[in-house]
Amino acid sequence: MSRVIAFCFLLLASVLGYLHIDSRPAWAPFVEDQPAETIHISEQLPDATEASKPVKSLKNTAPVKAVQPSLRLDWLPDTGAPSVHAASLIALKDGAVRAFWFAGSREGAPDVVINTAVFDPRASRWSTPTVVMDRVSAEKGLSRYIAKLGNPVPARMADGRMQLFFVTVSIGGWAGSSISTVISDDEGLRWSQPQRLISSPLINLSTLVKSPAIAFADGRLGLPAYHEWIGRFGEFLRIEANQVIDKRRMSSGRGSIQPAVFVDGAQEASAFFRQTRSSTQQKQIPVSETKDAGQSWVTTQDLEIANPNSALAALTLANGTRLMVLNNIEAGRYRLVMVMRESNSLQWKVIQVLEDDESLANDQRREFSYPYLVSVSGADAHLVYTWDRKKIRHVYFPASWFKYVSNGLKEKEAQ
Repeated sequence: MSRVIAFCFLLLASVLGYLHIDSRPAWAPFVEDQPAETIHISEQLPDATEASKPVKSLKNTAPVKAVQPSLRLDWLPDTGAPSVHAASLIALKDGAVRAFWFAGSREGAPDVVINTAVFDPRASRWSTPTVVMDRVSAEKGLSRYIAKLGNPVPARMADGRMQLFFVTVSIGGWAGSSISTVISDDEGLRWSQPQRLISSPLINLSTLVKSPAIAFADGRLGLPAYHEWIGRFGEFLRIEANQVIDKRRMSSGRGSIQPAVFVDGAQEASAFFRQTRSSTQQKQIPVSETKDAGQSWVTTQDLEIANPNSALAALTLANGTRLMVLNNIEAGRYRLVMVMRESNSLQWKVIQVLEDDESLANDQRREFSYPYLVSVSGADAHLVYTWDRKKIRHVYFPASWFKYVSNGLKEKEAQ
């Protein structure tokens, strides 16, 4: 009987929360990307659903003859922790890149901390890592018991300050989580005391973050979030500093989490999800769209690329070209690829096989997961991803690499 009463209370609280939120005024439009030099990508690239041969190292899949510009590969600094995961990136004002990731004895362990380090592109090296947050510091700052930490996601505020969102859990597993935040005035050298985001007026549980925030024209941020308790669905939080001003449901049911958002215009955006469907349902990428700057979302047809219940990364270059990094298989995380879509096309193409252990026995296959993308110039791309839960791989794609792909394909078409 007590469980029934508790469930009724939760349901009532959720209804009251949504009624309260739906009375809020209209949202400001999205900040749109600025146009830049156009890079045309040929339709000769293979489909994202197409299988390709396993590779032992990075190699461009485009059939070109010219010498390929180098991709820079390295690792985030080793902190001595046996398990690392959930890396993210943000571009700094001086052209460097700051990374965040969590590390500990295992995911969800009490000793997990959130680390940070800076990549200097001039010296081509990472700085010594430092700890942004540990469980004890989170407890002191939030004045509440913290059992574990997770998923750090950085953002740039309208006034230029850096904000870091991260997951905290006080009781239970990830389903009992909430989002906390810290702010830095000096590009991540020092941080404010953590503040807990209140995403519901009565119940503030099971809210997590994984993907980059979206900027609104009024200076606020749109933060893609998700739930894993009762349902598994996405939500879009409208953030002002350390306050949730508003929120909207992005999907429903138990089949989609960790939304990554592409802005399509001042009022339009599309969200691509990690699927968490039952074994009888399609293992593809769920999609939702908004036509009113995130105030309402409508589920649309799946993107017909395989997804094995694994996160994806999304990035729009300044010329409108779109990139995603994902595991394009239905089970496992042993294959990781980069796909691209031209601004004037609806078709996604594989342009790089990053990792592929398909040729190995099942018990020898490693995990490559949780990719995250950022661009510094608008024409380049930095990528980080989990490498077998032991390391974080960093790959830099210079603008010349994307131009090389384009030029090589145009030469092939001209033959």
